Amino acid sequence: MSAPTRRRRWLTTCAITATAGLVAIPASAAPGTHGSSPFGARTLAQLAAERAQSVGAMSPKVKEDDGDDGNEADEIAEGADQYAEARTSPGIVAPGAYGAAWSSLTKLPSTGGSWRNVTDLPYNSDDSRYRDIDSNSSGGSGYVTGRMAAMAADDDGYVYAGSAGGGVWRSRGGGGHWKPISDRLPAQSTGALALDGGGRLWLGTGEATTNADAYLGSGVYVLSDPHHGTFSTRSRVGGDELESTTVHQLRFGGGKVWAATNEGVWSHSTKKLGGAWKLEYAPNPDYLPGGSKADDPSAPYKNITNDIAIDPKHPSKVVLAVGWRSGDDYNGFYTRANGTWTRISSGFGDLPTDADDVGNVTFARSADGSRYYAIDQSPEQLSTNPDSGLEGIYVSKSGSPSGPWTKIADYQGLAAAGSALTSPGYMPGVQAWYNQFLTVDPADPEHVYAGLEEVYETKDGGSSWSTVGPYWNFGFSCWSIDPAKQTGDCNPTTHSDQHGVAIGRYHGKSFVYVGNDGGVYKRPVNGSQDSSGHATDWTSLNDGTIDTLQYYSVGVGKDLDHGGVSVTGGLQDNGQSVLRSNDKVMGSNFGGDGGDTLTDPANGCNIAEEYVYLAVQVTQNCAVNDGSWITDPSKATSYGVAPADNATGEARFIAPLAADAKNSSTWIAGGRHVWVQTHGYAIRSGDEWKSVYDLGEGHTATAVAASGGKVYAAWCGPCNNQGFARGIAVGNADGTGWHDIALPATGADGTVPNRYLSGFAVDPKNADHVYLTVNGFSRQWTEGPGAGVGHVFESKDGGTTWKDISKNFPDVPADSAVVTPNGGLAVGTDLGVVYRAPGRSSWQRVGSLPAVAVLQVKLSPDGRTLYAATHGRGIYTINVRDCD
Repeated sequence: MSAPTRRRRWLTTCAITATAGLVAIPASAAPGTHGSSPFGARTLAQLAAERAQSVGAMSPKVKEDDGDDGNEADEIAEGADQYAEARTSPGIVAPGAYGAAWSSLTKLPSTGGSWRNVTDLPYNSDDSRYRDIDSNSSGGSGYVTGRMAAMAADDDGYVYAGSAGGGVWRSRGGGGHWKPISDRLPAQSTGALALDGGGRLWLGTGEATTNADAYLGSGVYVLSDPHHGTFSTRSRVGGDELESTTVHQLRFGGGKVWAATNEGVWSHSTKKLGGAWKLEYAPNPDYLPGGSKADDPSAPYKNITNDIAIDPKHPSKVVLAVGWRSGDDYNGFYTRANGTWTRISSGFGDLPTDADDVGNVTFARSADGSRYYAIDQSPEQLSTNPDSGLEGIYVSKSGSPSGPWTKIADYQGLAAAGSALTSPGYMPGVQAWYNQFLTVDPADPEHVYAGLEEVYETKDGGSSWSTVGPYWNFGFSCWSIDPAKQTGDCNPTTHSDQHGVAIGRYHGKSFVYVGNDGGVYKRPVNGSQDSSGHATDWTSLNDGTIDTLQYYSVGVGKDLDHGGVSVTGGLQDNGQSVLRSNDKVMGSNFGGDGGDTLTDPANGCNIAEEYVYLAVQVTQNCAVNDGSWITDPSKATSYGVAPADNATGEARFIAPLAADAKNSSTWIAGGRHVWVQTHGYAIRSGDEWKSVYDLGEGHTATAVAASGGKVYAAWCGPCNNQGFARGIAVGNADGTGWHDIALPATGADGTVPNRYLSGFAVDPKNADHVYLTVNGFSRQWTEGPGAGVGHVFESKDGGTTWKDISKNFPDVPADSAVVTPNGGLAVGTDLGVVYRAPGRSSWQRVGSLPAVAVLQVKLSPDGRTLYAATHGRGIYTINVRDCD
C-alpha cells in the first residue's frame, strides 16, 4: 500500500507474521495541555485528526488492492503486510519451513566463543536524562521490556510470561527474577499460555495478534512440572498439525484442550498427549495448507479463529468466535447442532451476530460458573468509526456462552472512566483488533479486568468502570516533565497496548499480572485507586532479568564521556534505547517505534533514529534534555530530518538507512528515491537530502549501502505476491553513474532469486566487492513462481554479476550481513547468526542463540566485536576472533 500522508504516534503497536505509527509536527503546532502537547513529534491529537479524516474510505472486507486511507489501524496492518512480504513473496510459505530451517541450523558446525547479552539490565522508559521533544520519558511506564503476548500465574507465587519473540519466562517469587524456560524450542513466539486443572502449563506457539513481527509457531507444548522444568521438543502435543500456525487461545473442557488458531479450531485430549490434533472447525477449508486454494493470496485470512467458550455446566456446549479483524463473510459465532457447526444468528441478546460486527473476540468466565464475559471488536466500526473499533464488552448472566448477552461497556463509557484516550479520532478500542485481554477475579464473579490500549476494571459486573492503567500520564493535570520526578505527581501506569492477563497469589495475597507492549506489570487484586480511578500501586516486573526487547537495529559508537562504547538500537514500540558504558540502567531517548539506526563510530552520542517510513530524527548529544524545551523551543536537542519520501508515503514501513563506510558524514536513505545527504549528524532539515536516483514509480528501497561514494540500492515493487518484482541499482553518491543491474526476472539458473533483497555488505577494502542477503525461503518451501534458491550472493564487479555462495547455508530468511576485518562474513537470519570464515566456502553457526530473529548485525568501532540486534531477546555481542 502507499499513502499520501503518514502519521506518528508514541508507544504504538506493531503479521500474520507489526507496528504502527505517526508524521512529525513542531511542538509549537501541537494542540494539547500545558501550552503545547508534550513531545509534539508524536502528538496523539495529530494522529486523531488524521484518522478522523480517513473514515469511510475503507471497506471492512478484505480487499486485495486496498489503498491506504490514513487509517492508523490500516497503517499497522500495512507494516504487518510488509514484514510478512519480505518472508513470503512471491508466494505462500508452506508449513514446516521454519522447523526445517531450525533443524538445519542446529546441525551446522559451531564457531568458538559464546554470546553475551549486553541489554540484560533494566530499561527505563522514564529515564530523566532524556526528556527531549522526541522522547516518551515521564509518561509513566517506568521499566519496560519487549511485548508480552500471554500470561499465566498460580497460587504458589509462580508467574509465567510468554513473549512475542523471546520465549517463555518464569518467576518463582510473584514476579521478577525471571528465567527463560523455552529456549530449546524451535519457535520463541508465544500465542497462548494456560494452566490446566492439574497444574500443567500449556504453551501455544505463534503469536496471533496479526501484526508485523508476529512469527509463526511450531505447535502446542505442555510442561508437567512448570515450577521446575523447561519446555523441550519432546513435550509437543500431537503431531505437526499446528506447525506453522499462530495460536490465539487455549481453553479446557470435557477432557479436551481447544486451540483457536489462524487455521481453524482444533482439539486434543488432555490425557493422552500423543496422536494427531482434530480439526473441529475451519470456515474455509479449501484455503488450508493442502487445499485447492492454499496458494490464494487471501488464504492467510480465511480461517482465523479467536476464542472458544465452553459451558462450565454442559462442556459439550461450545461457542466458537471466528473471524478476521477487518471483516469477511465467515465472521461470526458458531455452535454445534446435530453434529454440525452452525452460525448463531439469533437469541444472543446484545452481542452481535452479523458478520460485519464480529471481529476479534475474547471470552472469560467466572470461577463459580455464574458469569461469562466477552469483548467484541467490530470490522464495521474499524472501517467507519473515527474514534474506535470496539463494539463493546458484554456479560452473560446465565453463565452460559449461549447467552443471552448484555452490553456493559462501550468506548464512550470507557473514555469517560478516567481514560487518557479522550480525543476524538483516538479513543478506547481504536486498536481492539490488536489489543485485548479479559479475566475475572476467581473470588468475585463481578470483578473483571479488561485490556484494550489501557487496563480497565469493574467491581460491579460492568455497571461502572475505572481506567486503572491509563495509556500514559500525558495530558493529566498531575503530569509534569520535571526530571526530579518520574511523571510529575501522577502515579506510575503500565505500558500501553494490552495482550495478556492472569491472576495469581503470592504469600497469601492476590495479584493481577498484565502483559503488554512494554512487558509485565502487577498490582494487588484489591488495589487502591486515586480520585480519577487510576491505580496507585502498579509495579513494573521488568527488572532486567527478563530481556525480550524487540530490536530492528543496533548502533555502536565510542563513549567520549565515559570511555568504552555507547550502544543504541531501535525497538518495536519501545523507542530507541541508549546504553552508555557506565550505565547500570538503559535509557530511552526517542519514543514510539524505532526502525533503522545510525551511530557515529567516533562519537556514540551522534545518533540518527528512524521512526517509520523514513521519519528520521537526529541528535548530537544522545538527546540529553531536562525538558526545558517545553518553555523554550530553542533548547530542543533532537531534530526531525525526514527526506521527502516520508511525506509522500513512498518508503517502506521500516525503510533502509546507512552511512558511507568510508565517510560517516555521507548518509544514504531509501524510499522510492535514493537519497543522499553529506552533513552527517549536523543535518537539521529534511531539505538537506538530495535525490540521486529515482527507482521508479511503485518501487521502494529494501536495502542500501555505500563505501567510498559508491552506492548500492535494492528495491521491490510490487512487493507482495501479486506481480512481485525486485531489482538492484548502483551509482555514486554525487548522483553520477546510476544504472539498473540486469537480473533475470525469475531468478533462474543460480542467479539472484526473485525474492525480497534484504541487505548489502561491502568489502571495506574494495567497494566493487559486495555481498547480498536474500530473505524468504527457497522454492522447496515457497509456492510461487521464481522463488529460486540461495540466501547469500557475492559480486566482485560492483553488482554487475552475482554468484550464489549459500552452499550449506540453512534455508531460512537472511536479514543482514557484515564483512569482518579479516575478510569473514557474518549473516543475521530469522533463527540466529551464521558465519563464513575467510578462505572457506562453508558456513558455521555462531554460538547458540535461541531460535530468535537477528534483524541486524554490525561491528564495534574497532571491528573486534560483532553486535546482533535480535527481535525478541535484546542485543548480543561476541568477539570476532572467536568465530574463526
